[in-house]
Amino acid sequence: MPELSFREALSQRVLLFDGAMGTEIYARGVFINRCYDELNVSQADTVGEIHSAYVRAGADVVTTNTFGANRIRLGAYGLETRAKEINATGVRLARAAAKDKAWVAGSMGPTGALLAPVGKVAPGEAYQAFREQAEVLIDAGADLIVLETFTHLAELWQAVRAVRSVNRDQPIVAAMSFPFIGPDQMQIEGDTPETAARTVSGWGIDAFGTNCSNGPRGVQHVLERMVNVTNMKLVAMPNAGLPQVVEGRTLYLAAPEYMAEHARRFVQLGAGIVGGCCGTTPEMIKQMRSYVRSVTAERRTIAVEAGVQNKVPVAEPKPIAERSEFARRLYGGKFCVSVELDPPRGVDAQKAVEGAAMLLQAGIDVVNIADGPRAVARMGPSALAQLVRAHCPMESVVHYCCRDRNLLGMQMDLLGANALGLRNILAVTGDPPKMGTYPDATAVFDIDAIGLISFIQMLNRGLDFSGQPVGGQTALFVGAGCNPAHIDLDIEVARFGRKIEAGAEFFFSQPVFDPAVLLHFLERTDSFKKVPFLVGIMPLVSLRNAEFLHNEVPGMQVPSVILDRLRNAGDRDAQREVGIQCAQEALREVMNHPRIAGTYVYPPFGSYKAVLRVVEVLKDRTGPTHFGPDGWIEHV
Repeated sequence: MPELSFREALSQRVLLFDGAMGTEIYARGVFINRCYDELNVSQADTVGEIHSAYVRAGADVVTTNTFGANRIRLGAYGLETRAKEINATGVRLARAAAKDKAWVAGSMGPTGALLAPVGKVAPGEAYQAFREQAEVLIDAGADLIVLETFTHLAELWQAVRAVRSVNRDQPIVAAMSFPFIGPDQMQIEGDTPETAARTVSGWGIDAFGTNCSNGPRGVQHVLERMVNVTNMKLVAMPNAGLPQVVEGRTLYLAAPEYMAEHARRFVQLGAGIVGGCCGTTPEMIKQMRSYVRSVTAERRTIAVEAGVQNKVPVAEPKPIAERSEFARRLYGGKFCVSVELDPPRGVDAQKAVEGAAMLLQAGIDVVNIADGPRAVARMGPSALAQLVRAHCPMESVVHYCCRDRNLLGMQMDLLGANALGLRNILAVTGDPPKMGTYPDATAVFDIDAIGLISFIQMLNRGLDFSGQPVGGQTALFVGAGCNPAHIDLDIEVARFGRKIEAGAEFFFSQPVFDPAVLLHFLERTDSFKKVPFLVGIMPLVSLRNAEFLHNEVPGMQVPSVILDRLRNAGDRDAQREVGIQCAQEALREVMNHPRIAGTYVYPPFGSYKAVLRVVEVLKDRTGPTHFGPDGWIEHV
């Protein structure tokens, strides 16, 4: 390493980091479906050549090829058990190229997953993954740690904590990504530059700034916003403009001179560290080297008020009973009946629309419309809900699954549903595509049902999933599903509790064939906050139907006693009658339970007449009302 320590050099002059690693690997013919971090082991010569090229270009700091080498991110490639080998080899390769000419920065990127409550990764799990990676990088001899391309302060904080837990004196440079769309507007996924700079100023790290997502113009805009709120050394590492696809290859076309000119502007703004991210090359770093030497960083002293952050207006959610007629009825104490409406596989929704009108006339409170159950492509539930509403004043509960949309699409859909008046949303994770008619379709699953519930409740407060205002607030009534007959009841009970914590305001259960199973589930979940629970009831149509559900549909368990009754019933008509009787018996046994606020009936093969026969037993219901405008009323 150089004679001076990294900190000593940073206090005396502007330091130049290297440029892109992934771009250079891609340029050497390695396709993007490979794990680039693993190339430290399998193609060490390639990685070493890239490091050496940046040292020859004049980089003061060489960054290890370990950006995605945390356990969580490596897990996507089945390489989580090789994290130590990949990180240690990454430091060794960078050190061999740097010799005594450059410092080695151990690169750590985010986990690639959203943290709870929106995402599935708990903050403690992220912290542990970061700690494991930091320990290897530091033990292998990294001179500093660079935390790069983070988009959320919460995750960055876990990474900083993790590094500090390994070595409290280890130099840390951090950079966040702030997607840019214009000089006067910043499209933020996470925190604003001002909030980030103010917050990180209190963490005791060596430098902070921005990298990736933006070309030089965008990075300059971020620096201009940060420089007025912090005295920290600032970091500027832009992409080489925006990527373009040329003859099937993704290329960055910014000229080295353009990158170098902006490097000089960064230094004039007060940057203590400059470098490059995606698309930058050794030639660009070489040009930046000469420009950086020609200017001196402007020293600024800013009066920073400790603890000050941008105040984000947070609205109180609209009262539940005012969000929809269904919410008003359910939280007003009415025992509600919901019937599932199957979307068509084609373009003709007439049968479903007419079915909704018939159910409305029969006194059913609401229909609910599934979203591609069993991963079978059907008409979208929002479209069918709109068609139903245009034909009759029947309200819908729109199922919304996480399988087919990323977070961007989800936010667009949910804002649109609210604007269209589709206020009742059932959040479901969704069945994987391999179960359905397109097994090779891509599954997204950015978040699961728990994260979706939390996301919707943020929208109800006027915030997007990163905590930024969206311009108004939604008034969505959000529910969740549960399976009282789950094969691992401990997991199902835990997820039930997490859904309530995330903000679930009602529950629909999977079909219950054995009332004892439901009663046991209600007992197991009795300690959680009480929200309306609608028990799922499905009249079976035949023995064959029951055996199919029991053996081939996830989450369905038909008791052997019911299978025997169907088996002994005789012909198909007799079996159908037994199925209706079993459904009536199940509903009759649980309908007066104080936790049951309604029922969710599945029509067998679209037979709404069977549904109406099942709910006839509700005329004998004598159970008390346990939900009022303010929610659960304790039983006295």
